[in-house]
Amino acid sequence: MSSLGSDPVVVEVVRSGFVESVHHGRIAITAPDGSLVAGLGDVASPFFPRSASKPLQAVGMVRLGLDLTGELLALTCGSHTGEPFHVDGVRAMLARSRLTEDALQTPPDWPIDDEARLAEIVAGRTQRPITMNCSGKHAGMITTAMINDWPIEDYLDPGHPVQQGILAAIADLTGDRPAAVAIDGCGAPLVAVTLTGLARAFGRIAGATGRSPEARVAEAIRAHPQWVSGTHRDEYALHQAVPGLVAKSGAEAVYAAGLPDGRGIAIKINDGSQRARPVLLAELLLRLGFDHETVRQQARPAVLGHGAPVGEIRAVLPKDWTPRGAVFPAVGHRSPESLR
Repeated sequence: MSSLGSDPVVVEVVRSGFVESVHHGRIAITAPDGSLVAGLGDVASPFFPRSASKPLQAVGMVRLGLDLTGELLALTCGSHTGEPFHVDGVRAMLARSRLTEDALQTPPDWPIDDEARLAEIVAGRTQRPITMNCSGKHAGMITTAMINDWPIEDYLDPGHPVQQGILAAIADLTGDRPAAVAIDGCGAPLVAVTLTGLARAFGRIAGATGRSPEARVAEAIRAHPQWVSGTHRDEYALHQAVPGLVAKSGAEAVYAAGLPDGRGIAIKINDGSQRARPVLLAELLLRLGFDHETVRQQARPAVLGHGAPVGEIRAVLPKDWTPRGAVFPAVGHRSPESLR
């Protein structure tokens, strides 16, 4: 494992012209053939992608026979915010197997969404497994097991056929030999891969065509991004702004994205600060030619003083590090307009 402190500063917080905080990080950008074409920091050491793994896990489930489509497949890929339609969707997934939310082994939690959380409290409810943000993924795992007549009592065991199928899919998509298996916050197995491997996997999913498992997952995420994240999060806004994007964030400030021409992007903010995560990805998208008001806003969020903007959070990539020059000639770049 590499030292996270050895990576360069990639985001800084500026207040009234004074840099008051910095965030170190790493970046990997891959071409449609999966090769690394632009890297910053240590992109070859394994790390845990956390919830950015979910689209990869969903591909593994579809390869095992999961037949969900549309909103429910998107929910399987999601870190949902516990809004009512998310909860109803998890129940609908379980109902296909004549199961209830009692089958979920997610830890009880409040919804991430402020309004949904307040509604739960006002209704006198306590934290519940179904409102935990990973319940859609868990419902997908349970459904996959039921389709194959596998037991569901131990569906989180790393040796369970569902988890073994997911592990194989992650290894295939990333091109990495998984370096370690840990337990994620939701209780599911979590696989360590390289940042380059994560970018490669997202490029392969986003660039997939036909009715392959990868293409089905990409189609679901693109068509229903609010089921992947929620209606109030930066990921949802970014999906609406960038044509053909397939993106997913994860805890500890991980973010990965695939573009429809097969390029992949993955970033990791080393201190785990979520405030730096959307800033860096938005800056990369701008440098790759995806200019949109939402992307510009996410790349330069304001720092407030007495309620008024007095600074900004911004990416600070080296001047000689140019992903546009590194990537476009290598992959035959098409303009953002041609991808609409």
